[in-house]
Amino acid sequence: MTINQHSRREFLKLTSRGISAYALSSLINAAGAATSRPQLHHKPRAKSVIFLYMSGGFSHVDSFDPKPMLQKLNGQPMPGTIERTQFDQNGNIMASPWLIGKYGQSGLEMTNMFPKIAERADDLAIIRSMTAKFSEHSQGNFFMHTGFPFLGYPGAGAWVNYGCGTMNPNLPGYIVLQSKKAVTPVGGVSMFGNAFLPATNQGSVFHLSNNQAVPNITPAMLKAEQRRSLDLIGGFADRVAAKDAVMASVANAETAFLMQEAVPEQTDITSESEATRKRYGVDSPNAVQADYARQCLMARRLVERGVRFVELSCCSVGIGEGGPENPWDQHGEIHRGHGAMAEQVDGPIAALIGDLKDRGMLDETLIVFAGEFGRTPFAQGSGRDHNPFGFSLWMAGGGIKGGVSHGATDDLGYRAVTDVSTVYDLWATVLHQLGIDHERLTFRWGGRDLRLTDVHGNVWKSLIA
Repeated sequence: MTINQHSRREFLKLTSRGISAYALSSLINAAGAATSRPQLHHKPRAKSVIFLYMSGGFSHVDSFDPKPMLQKLNGQPMPGTIERTQFDQNGNIMASPWLIGKYGQSGLEMTNMFPKIAERADDLAIIRSMTAKFSEHSQGNFFMHTGFPFLGYPGAGAWVNYGCGTMNPNLPGYIVLQSKKAVTPVGGVSMFGNAFLPATNQGSVFHLSNNQAVPNITPAMLKAEQRRSLDLIGGFADRVAAKDAVMASVANAETAFLMQEAVPEQTDITSESEATRKRYGVDSPNAVQADYARQCLMARRLVERGVRFVELSCCSVGIGEGGPENPWDQHGEIHRGHGAMAEQVDGPIAALIGDLKDRGMLDETLIVFAGEFGRTPFAQGSGRDHNPFGFSLWMAGGGIKGGVSHGATDDLGYRAVTDVSTVYDLWATVLHQLGIDHERLTFRWGGRDLRLTDVHGNVWKSLIA
């Protein structure tokens, strides 16, 4: 049996060149469609989410959860019980090579690994008591994105898009940005998928190293021809048993049709001022920093145009064991590897926060900075192994307090001991800020009402401004 795979352009040609009549009404009433969404459970504080995903597991004890005890006990054996690690080649306690300081008017404590982000300390809410159930990258990536460690469940972006609805019918509601050396983390694109949710909620990958960002986006025929043919597809929907699935595919085709004009305009940053380009660093001589800066600038442009959920991808610096899929994974040479990774993202992320704030958009945009787990306080050669027992992430904007921290790990940063937090709490809080009760955002599948937070999750109410 042979299966022929076709591009979007070939598909349109094979189906008599068109989009469905079913979706035609949404085009005619585009203004209403742009703001339509399911009924929210309470007044939202945020409209969009920008997810800064640090794939590979950045070290919390070297960044946002500094521990003076590591300097004091440097080189000594780790006290107490050590859980099995990924490689189980555990050394002695290792002091951080970065300096600890207090930043902002709030005096928020962190190291100087991210000096420009540290300057935005008063905008940050650092969660220092995160935990995960898995210490392997693939499972960790799935768990952080979906709440489950394997295939078959929607990503957080898909749930947000499903719960909040679209604000701009010309663009997907969930977009994942990648560039030359920024690729999908270990686990694959399914962590951005819609799974059992309608297909319109899946993540769309924009490759910013490509002039078109999306393959085959340039129209090869007149709009009128496309319109006639996809009208034909819609006519078939009532004749098949899986009508909902067909109509979801039709709606995706409709979005693709509208993207033909929206995407080239959206991804063309020549209209941005020289000052803005310099602020983000899109012309930096550091190639990976320039790539990530372009992603940050594009994230601002996307949320500005009503995209609900934007995820950014780190670029590989060629240091570490994780490869391009997990560029923060430094089991050795952590000073050099984490230093290069921090240099890549630090300036662009600080610029993103500042730009959103200057434009009055930070209050309605929730930024989340996270990896799949942290790193151990003890050494593995000149690096650190995976640590899911206690690590950090931070949020900014979207109605979240700034200049605060939540929870704590022990004196060595090994285990969360105060206000122990989970990925379910993270997404419960994100959904809450978007106006959604995480326990009520469900989808019936396989005889069960499924949700992003499974049967868990508590909103971090102390962090809400």
